[in-house]
Amino acid sequence: MNFTVNTDLIENITYDEISVGQSARLLRTLTLADIQAFAAVSGDTNPAHLNAEYANDTLFHGVIAHGMWGGALISALLGTQFPGPGTIYLEQVLHFTKPVRIGDTLTVTATVVSKDDAKKRLELDCEVVNQKGDRVLFGTAKVLAPSVKVRLPRVNAPLIQLFDPEARFKELLARSKGLDAVRCAVVHPCDAESLSGAMDSARYGLIVPVLIGPELRIRHLAQEAGIDLSGVEIIPASHSHASAELAADMAAKGEVEVLMKGSLHTDELIHAVLAQPALRTGRRMSHVFRFDVPLYPKPLLITDAALNIRPTLAEKVDIIQNAIDFARIMGVATPKVAILSAVETVNPNIPSTLDAAALCKMADRGQIKGGILDGPLAFDNAISLHAAQVKHIESAVAGDADILVVPDLESGNMLAKQLEYLAGASGAGLVLGARVPIALTSRADGPMNRVASALLAQLAAHNARRDQPRQPW
Repeated sequence: MNFTVNTDLIENITYDEISVGQSARLLRTLTLADIQAFAAVSGDTNPAHLNAEYANDTLFHGVIAHGMWGGALISALLGTQFPGPGTIYLEQVLHFTKPVRIGDTLTVTATVVSKDDAKKRLELDCEVVNQKGDRVLFGTAKVLAPSVKVRLPRVNAPLIQLFDPEARFKELLARSKGLDAVRCAVVHPCDAESLSGAMDSARYGLIVPVLIGPELRIRHLAQEAGIDLSGVEIIPASHSHASAELAADMAAKGEVEVLMKGSLHTDELIHAVLAQPALRTGRRMSHVFRFDVPLYPKPLLITDAALNIRPTLAEKVDIIQNAIDFARIMGVATPKVAILSAVETVNPNIPSTLDAAALCKMADRGQIKGGILDGPLAFDNAISLHAAQVKHIESAVAGDADILVVPDLESGNMLAKQLEYLAGASGAGLVLGARVPIALTSRADGPMNRVASALLAQLAAHNARRDQPRQPW
């Protein structure tokens, strides 16, 4: 006798309703997300389940599911369908016979083999077979069956959002494959974070670091932090201002292709760059954050959240063009640009909405090239298609933005930090608009963020070589 599940309700089968030979089943297809979620919940991070390179060299020649994931499917069948709510597990014996791989569809069956009327207990034969009919798991379960009928609306399981920063980081690093390291002036790396970030970037083959700053201080710091500076060029500079000026001069002469901020203030470095006419491009310098956000399906660029405090309309043109050009370097053929404000309609009392409308028209006239612009858009409309549909916004950008253009530095800085600290986003930053890209990091940035910023700078530098002949060092 088979039991058919009502998918709208969760309903148990009481002890008195169950007979020997009665059975139920469920089907489930294994995905990579299932393996990752089980590892996250259980803490079982055995590389046989999570590391394809390692798993390929094991007995099973590939990633397999945790054995107890199959056991959990039996638990799900017993607890939600047969007998269902009110069932109490007493014992489970399991035998594992074959591995379960991603894409396998499993049929889980539980059949009653005996009843104990005095104690209201059941013994069930449990079996899990794959789509080929091979038995991958079997055993027996003993349960205390429910005696009271329960019929309730089916409850959806909590949503588990899987986000693997390291995997996203490796995906980003893959963009550097085949590119040679670029010569990079690391400006005043006088704290452990900035010095280690530069050397980590060198180890990944992204940059050839040239450390500029007080040499004795840098070497002492490296010794204390256990950082190997063997073979690394160090150019002495007495203080941070001198370091910035020397680095900018080297960039102007073509002796380095990238600048990387160390432990000096951002203003010091930017001022030194602006003082070099050879580094100017005729375009406003601006900062772009690149974020991998757990709840957003693709990388998101935010500009400008670090450099231009209250940009004018003309300055926003350059800020947007810088971001579009960079998005194209990152492989987005036609970036979708959302110009943010508090609302999605033009309001004379909100200046950012007027700027947004003007910028969109300027794009229509070819004054901003290479992207699709829309605005003003509120943040929810920019990143959520549902929110845009609810407000009847017809837009090629809404819900699918690649670039978010903020009204000013304050709002951009808050948005960037909210994404990082509340949404778990991982980010990197770069200053564009000068002859050389500038990797701009924060004191709070971790090692992956610093290396990611160096990688963005490397990609931008290689792109710049198309327009500028590379200098012989």
